[in-house]
Amino acid sequence: MLAWVHVALALTAAALDRSDLFHFGPEAGDLRLEPGSDRTHELRLDRKLYFFDGAFESVYINTNGFISMAKPPAESDYLGQMPASFGLAAAFMGDLDTSDGIGKVYFRQDSSASVLQRINEHISQAFPAEDEVEPTHAFIVTWENVAVNGESGRGDGTRNTFQLVVASMESASYAILLYPSDGLQFHLTNIGDESKPVEVGFSKGLVKGWFSWSTTQGPYYRITTDDVESIQSLTQQTNSGRQGLWVFEIGTSSFFTSITPGQVSEISPGAKNIYTEEAYSDETVIYDKDPLANETYPEDLLVVYREESYPEEPSPEINYPEEASSEAPLRPVDTSQFQPNYPHPRRQPENPQVLVVNEDDLEIDVFSYDYERCANSRQKCSSFADCRDYSGGFCCHCRPGFYGDGRDCVAEGKPQRMNGKVNGRVYVGNSPTALELNNHDLHSYVVANDGRAYVAISAIPDTLGPCLQPLASLGGVIGWAFALEQPGYHNGFSVVGGRFTRQAEVSFHSSNEKLTITQEFMGINEHDHLVVNTWLEGRLPEIPPGATVQINPYTEIYQYSRNVITSSSNRDYTITLPDSTVQTRSYHWKQTITYQSCEFSEAAWSPHSTQQLNVDQIFVMYDAGNQLIRYAMSNKIGSIHNIVPEQNPCYTGRHGCDSNAMCRAGTGTQFTCECAGGYTGDGRTCYEVEQGVDHCLRGSHDCDIPERARCRYTGGSSYVCACLTGFSGDGHSCQDIDECQPGRCHQDATCYNNQGSFTCQCHLGFHGNGFQCITDSEREKTPCEKHRESALAASAPTTFFLFSHRPTPQFVPTCDPYGAYEPTQCFPHAGQCWCVDRNGQEIQGTRSGDGSRPSCIDHGISPPLVGPTPRPDVSPPTPGTNLLFAQSGKIEHIPLDGYSMKKEEARTLLHVPDKVVIAVAFDCVEKMVYWSDITEPAISRVSLQGGQPTTLIKTDLGSPEGIAIDHLSRLMFWTDSIMDQIEVSKLDGSYRRVLFDEDLINPRPIVADPNNGRLYWADWNRDGPKIEMANMDGTDRTILVSENLGLPNGLTYDPLSRILCWADAGTRKVECVDPYSRYRKKVVEGIQYAFAVVSYGKSLFYTDWRREAIITIDRMAEKETDSFLPQRRSKPYGITTTYPQCPPGVNYCSANNGGCSHLCLPRPGGLTCQCPDTEDASCVERGHNL
Repeated sequence: MLAWVHVALALTAAALDRSDLFHFGPEAGDLRLEPGSDRTHELRLDRKLYFFDGAFESVYINTNGFISMAKPPAESDYLGQMPASFGLAAAFMGDLDTSDGIGKVYFRQDSSASVLQRINEHISQAFPAEDEVEPTHAFIVTWENVAVNGESGRGDGTRNTFQLVVASMESASYAILLYPSDGLQFHLTNIGDESKPVEVGFSKGLVKGWFSWSTTQGPYYRITTDDVESIQSLTQQTNSGRQGLWVFEIGTSSFFTSITPGQVSEISPGAKNIYTEEAYSDETVIYDKDPLANETYPEDLLVVYREESYPEEPSPEINYPEEASSEAPLRPVDTSQFQPNYPHPRRQPENPQVLVVNEDDLEIDVFSYDYERCANSRQKCSSFADCRDYSGGFCCHCRPGFYGDGRDCVAEGKPQRMNGKVNGRVYVGNSPTALELNNHDLHSYVVANDGRAYVAISAIPDTLGPCLQPLASLGGVIGWAFALEQPGYHNGFSVVGGRFTRQAEVSFHSSNEKLTITQEFMGINEHDHLVVNTWLEGRLPEIPPGATVQINPYTEIYQYSRNVITSSSNRDYTITLPDSTVQTRSYHWKQTITYQSCEFSEAAWSPHSTQQLNVDQIFVMYDAGNQLIRYAMSNKIGSIHNIVPEQNPCYTGRHGCDSNAMCRAGTGTQFTCECAGGYTGDGRTCYEVEQGVDHCLRGSHDCDIPERARCRYTGGSSYVCACLTGFSGDGHSCQDIDECQPGRCHQDATCYNNQGSFTCQCHLGFHGNGFQCITDSEREKTPCEKHRESALAASAPTTFFLFSHRPTPQFVPTCDPYGAYEPTQCFPHAGQCWCVDRNGQEIQGTRSGDGSRPSCIDHGISPPLVGPTPRPDVSPPTPGTNLLFAQSGKIEHIPLDGYSMKKEEARTLLHVPDKVVIAVAFDCVEKMVYWSDITEPAISRVSLQGGQPTTLIKTDLGSPEGIAIDHLSRLMFWTDSIMDQIEVSKLDGSYRRVLFDEDLINPRPIVADPNNGRLYWADWNRDGPKIEMANMDGTDRTILVSENLGLPNGLTYDPLSRILCWADAGTRKVECVDPYSRYRKKVVEGIQYAFAVVSYGKSLFYTDWRREAIITIDRMAEKETDSFLPQRRSKPYGITTTYPQCPPGVNYCSANNGGCSHLCLPRPGGLTCQCPDTEDASCVERGHNL
């Protein structure tokens, strides 16, 4: 049998020819720019163009090799003076000329299918991980045979031809730059009296500064440098896989970070698409008849999965920069372009973004780059992997006894489970109506030590189930991932780990139907299950109900190159119809698997470029009764050559080891069985280890020292390491955080960093705690100063009538400029000196009697602190304000530095497996975190400093979705959208009382204003959404906002400005209102799907379901300023802030519970004593107006 074997990446790296440009000229329908130099034409666009963080409806095309977002000034104002004051995309910007009629500038808008398809191919090739490239509009600008201004009449042939294509999609725009190999014949143009290199890049122009009347230079992304060789390299290098063709993402409709270049920098000059025809035998080893159909199917795959067992947790896309080809010794366009940075998010550019700033504003080196090292990136590896540093970055390597790519590692011999969802649109036969698949559960179980894989998909209707039977390859990729390895060969998971994308196309031979299968594997979740999402799109041949399918054994050749794996094969299958008629059919299968490897170590690379997967014992069945489609198969990975099959039972899979054991091959047919980690036994029979080891208690953990990290036991033999406050890292290695950032201390104070904390100390002439500093005239005297003043008074001579009395010499203490006792005190009269503590008390054994001064250290600080000692009566609070947000079965936290999220230090605060945490709240007094769980349902709390969670309320709850804490009255309020009520209790859950149970449909967010005794909540009732307020005792209930609301999911109150803000997923706006004046103001619009919001100073932070991110909004500037994508991607829910000190304030219940016996509920001007709903004879209800 002959097969076409794909042996090279489909990267056409041959140099670009003029014929490879997009079609241009009058015959293409182009318009022509007026001949001359520095000519400009405004082009009104049919679709918006996204450029940096702006959207534009027109562009200006200029002779000088660029397009701009605003009408450009005279060329003397920008040529040679980059970055420009206006937004522009420079394809080849210099002083150019077309006045002689030879040079021309053409342009047009184009939305034809052929042009959009070609654009799609270029973008997809440049961004292999981008799976939603759907351009809807483009405009094409071509500079043909343009000359240097002033030299157009020379006729020496030095003319340039190049092209810029700008394509827009629904939410992003891309620029494609094309430079034919002979298209750039000059690289300098005349500017004034000098010849200067042309400019290529993107400039945002001037942007508003912190104050509305000031402007600063926005970001400027340079593709070339001032070196002529970098301009010459435009035709020779690439970021898209094709020499001379460059692709960049230049703007998005949502939060924009920076210009993003294409990610395919490898080039092989002269290479074409290569397919080699090789002969190979498709003989397969015939085993004794032992079909998997006769084996016991895994019990948990026989269940009809009707509810979501585990939340979807997509991982962020990770891309690693490609290595420059050693076969192309060309000078890079920018030497920093290919700086490795492993791993980094998809949206981070490989090229540096050159940020132009005012030197007076910042003191930073914009050209300094940080290599990631294991010291600060170890947490990106699996907990079963070691991190190793290399010259360009770091790589993760699974430890002995585990396999994977280092980011995901699993134990050898241990069965593997996968969970996910199946979605799509599938047509059957000639039916014009598609069958929709919406979140159907996929569950898989793999016996890793013999390569058996089982897959089940639930809730498949009878009209589709029989037709899916031939597609055993739906689970085939799972079989490949965990196939039984032959000696020297590697299954898929050993090479790519658990994060990859698989795109497959099935073409049915007899009836020409086609189906596309896309599967995204997103790594291992906290349940130790591999997560996979599947999409089906296309048409299947019809198979009638009751028919069965048998698939013949097959082989499949896998071709491996860095980051891409391809395969293809033909599959034969037999259909047995209900009337016993037998039909034989076949289909062709081809697939591409893309993943991200670590380029810094060749150890991460498969030693074989070609491997063969042998699949047999295939079993498929549609269970109509339970609406389940099931697949089972046996998989082995090995050589493509006809070699004698290995007879060792470890390689045939016929070893008899327990399914939770590893088979260790010996000589000949000798082997041993060894139980996998977490199991015990003789290997033939393995039992799960029930008794775990508390490594935290035992001290056998690998967390950092107790002064820097905390070890937390999580059950079994598991534990979690976490750095203490003031340190950053993965808990195994923690580094001190330098908290001394601008604005941390008072402007009249100096910040001193120390291990795990910092100290603020007022300058000379000022006194205070460093956060607040006052002058000498305002402050109270310190104990040292009072002591000194008293001693001086006692030592002063007195006059009685005409006689003077000189008292006995007294010791007078010495105070430092900040009022603290000097560490060394002396009494000159006695010739003695000694050391004192912070309170001025002598330290025994330090007094010297020979007139010398002892070496004293102020024991109130850690030596050797450089700078002034802090005041003795000041203990600076533990620094740190954090964001807490709920995500699936955990609560995450992000430290804040001012209003900025310290994303690199984000980590999990609390794991609550199998729970869905919705609301989170914080009590600043006891430093407790409160949350609601809708699965049990329950309301719980835990100390921010650690300890075991406590469940406060778990009865008479429906769906608690909002929690508010009154830290002054020690009260908790919550909404329940199933019970349709709002309740209150003490913080420990006692004395429950329903406040409101009428006119509530879907109450969700609730916030408290403890100082004024007010409550605010939102009801997202579709028929009448509203925001209401009332006193905490239930009186004066009022609708605050009811017009122009959609889904007011999030609500927050700022006690300083007394402003109430909400995030609306229906209107896609964030708005605020003054509850007293009722003045309403829009902050931003165009948000995606907000769920919860919290205010902190001038910033609002909200969770977004669609973006699966935390978004920052500057309320004053009325714009989005930042976003954070959690490592585990899933919907984020509630959000709140934690802070080291409570805000100032009191209310009528904050002292002695207001004199109430049970519940003290404050209100403006008074309080109400109320009883819980449960009868209590000792309770007294009364009201007070104060």
